[in-house]
Amino acid sequence: MRPSPPRRLPLAPFLLLLTLLSPPRAAAAAGGPSAWVAGSRKASPAEKEAAAAGLLRRLLPSHAGSFSFRIDSKGAVCGQSSCFSISNVVDGSAKGGAEILIQGTTGVELASGLHWYLKYWCGAHISWDKTGGAQLASIPSPGSLPRVQGKGVKIERPVPWNYYQNVVTSSYSFVWWDWKRWEKEIDWMALQGINLPLAFTGQESIWQKVFKSFNVTDRDLADFFGGPAFLAWARMGNLHGWGGPLSQNWLDQQLALQKKILFRMIELGMVPVLPSFSGNVPAVFAKLFPSANITRLGDWNTVDANPKWCCTYLLDPSDSLFIDVGQAFIRQQIKEYGDVTNIYNCDTFNENTPPTDEPAYISSLGSAIYEAMSRGNKNAVWLMQGWLFYSDSAFWKEPQMKALLHSVPIGKMIVLDLFADVKPIWKMSSQFYGVPYIWCMLHNFGGNIEMYGILDSISSGPIDARISYNSTMIGVGMCMEGIEHNPVVYELMSEMAFHDKKVEVEDWLKTYSYRRYGQANAEIEKAWRYLYHTIYNCTDGIADHNKDYIVEFPDISPSSVSSQLSKRRGMSIMRNHRRFFLSEVSGSLPHPHLWYSTKEAIKALELFLDAGSVFSKSLTYRYDLVDLTRQCLSKLANEVYLDALSSYQKKDSNGLNAHTRKFLEIIVDIDTLLAADDNFLLGPWLESAKSLAITEKERQQYEWNARTQVTMWYDNTETEQSKLHDYANKFWSGLLKSYYLPRASKYFAYLTRSLQENQSFQLEEWRKDWISYSNEWQSRKEVYAVEATGDALAIARSLYRKYLRS
Repeated sequence: MRPSPPRRLPLAPFLLLLTLLSPPRAAAAAGGPSAWVAGSRKASPAEKEAAAAGLLRRLLPSHAGSFSFRIDSKGAVCGQSSCFSISNVVDGSAKGGAEILIQGTTGVELASGLHWYLKYWCGAHISWDKTGGAQLASIPSPGSLPRVQGKGVKIERPVPWNYYQNVVTSSYSFVWWDWKRWEKEIDWMALQGINLPLAFTGQESIWQKVFKSFNVTDRDLADFFGGPAFLAWARMGNLHGWGGPLSQNWLDQQLALQKKILFRMIELGMVPVLPSFSGNVPAVFAKLFPSANITRLGDWNTVDANPKWCCTYLLDPSDSLFIDVGQAFIRQQIKEYGDVTNIYNCDTFNENTPPTDEPAYISSLGSAIYEAMSRGNKNAVWLMQGWLFYSDSAFWKEPQMKALLHSVPIGKMIVLDLFADVKPIWKMSSQFYGVPYIWCMLHNFGGNIEMYGILDSISSGPIDARISYNSTMIGVGMCMEGIEHNPVVYELMSEMAFHDKKVEVEDWLKTYSYRRYGQANAEIEKAWRYLYHTIYNCTDGIADHNKDYIVEFPDISPSSVSSQLSKRRGMSIMRNHRRFFLSEVSGSLPHPHLWYSTKEAIKALELFLDAGSVFSKSLTYRYDLVDLTRQCLSKLANEVYLDALSSYQKKDSNGLNAHTRKFLEIIVDIDTLLAADDNFLLGPWLESAKSLAITEKERQQYEWNARTQVTMWYDNTETEQSKLHDYANKFWSGLLKSYYLPRASKYFAYLTRSLQENQSFQLEEWRKDWISYSNEWQSRKEVYAVEATGDALAIARSLYRKYLRS
């Protein structure tokens, strides 16, 4: 049955919507978004031009004088749209003079124009350092840059906004960053055209000042804030105290860092999204304000509901105190940072279902949340993640969604369609019932390292949404939980901010591979065709979260899964996909997500190896080669694990021993492979954590936080591992040998002993053994390598011959 078309919007709300949809320049003329979204603290045209020039000096110092940047402040080039243009400098390329003129609406457009020119005229490629970095060798020397034909090229944004980050990216990826790393990230963001980034760093310092004004003490806050690696979940009220407390050093350090971050974002013309009050309050609030409507929430993923970290307190939005606190928080941010934005994030209802599904009540809550924002900033716009409409779809039906979405004026709320690359909500909600939204790609959970993507969805999904009937789409976005992986996915998704038509992926990949490695190569082009139709063509609708047996070893008794072994080979199991936890049924055999032919992926690897002699010095090639080899071996290890369990079921000692040796050997060999590339090492994660410490106590705490997040994650008992164990697993050299290998070794030792002694598998003893080892590892202090060792190409060739050659 064909669904009925969306309703036509009434005229007045529709005009508000048009204001939000308008490009910045047109909106400014009408008192629109740039007047009430960007805030009053804005950079001048000269400051934006200087910011773009500074970015160029950091990226390509040899060509600092080769480009001229000009803000199109009067619309002579872009008219009423957001755009950049690329043209030749009129007076030619005089010695030492500028050759290429980049003009644009803001500093972000200037940077995007520079990136576009470097990509499509010079064959360059820019990705995160940890995914191979930049390939700039193909750029001609100053004075010899390629000319632009005719009067030049103009590229317009089809939608005004390009959003970036998930509320947990700050913990999975950014937590240990200093200004040097942040400066590089903001440069990358500008080059990719991102103009609406989340800016969550340092907010605990703001909260400290706000809560103290409500008579909360430092001692009370010590139990409220989480540790550095777990701040995202403390902010959302999922936990408290875990990994903490935060020192005053940390609070001051992060606030100073945030001010640098915001200053640079503003210089470039970005509109930062700041946090707002969602209702999460310290426990002492219930004593300080006994008449306030404060609820103690239920348990969130602890093993035994330990009150030391579980069951936080939520101030009901309907309580007048909510508005007081929310207003104070917004005003404190303005006092610290200046009036830098009018867009604020709030996700009160994410994994926190309202006590009743009565639409009138839900509407009143939404109104109160927005009132708290608008009291602090009269021009506030509420940006909300739309994940709840997917993760808790049983609750959020049409009446409830409308009640929340329409609780504020149309144009005063923006929804992130967080999972639009797989489960677009805009299609089943009549474009969020008239509320502006941003089409987002979620893509990654926990910062896991796995090659995965849906390039066809990325290349067409935003286009389909924008041109659909009664579309309220106003932007595209990337909302991954962790970054620095799958560079092909993020480059294409970033480009969609500037494409008004579907991208032909196969043609695009041909130019991508040329740019990424610096030259055309038939083997590499063919390899990418294989990757496009396999690893980067996931169409099963399952959120990809790496559960390969090496990095998330099953906590099961082999006797409980005998009937499942034959059934589960090659199958993907749909689980309850929550953003922070994909649940499993105790006693069942989890099966890693597999959506492609591993044989076809190995063919791609063969082609990469064939091209090795040509690209052996390329860092981008090396990264992709190591990643693809790792992926192929990890999927092989899944099969070997199942073979080991099958041998156990058959009481085949020889088979069990052979498969055990092979599984453990694969772990060691993958660790050796990963050690040959700087970007797959445990050491940098731990060293960056320790580098932020001022005292020895902080150093120990930060290292524990860093180790715990990527292993056990949360609390455990002697015989029950954390419910979030391995959620943030990583394929990092050092982590495989020191953590994943001993865990698997212990399991298989118990398995072998069970068979030899003809006794049942000692599940409780195995759990005690490895959980004890994990907790001890989390508190250890041994140092891991921060630089690569070994020849990645030679190692990959050797492992291919050893395991994968047919």
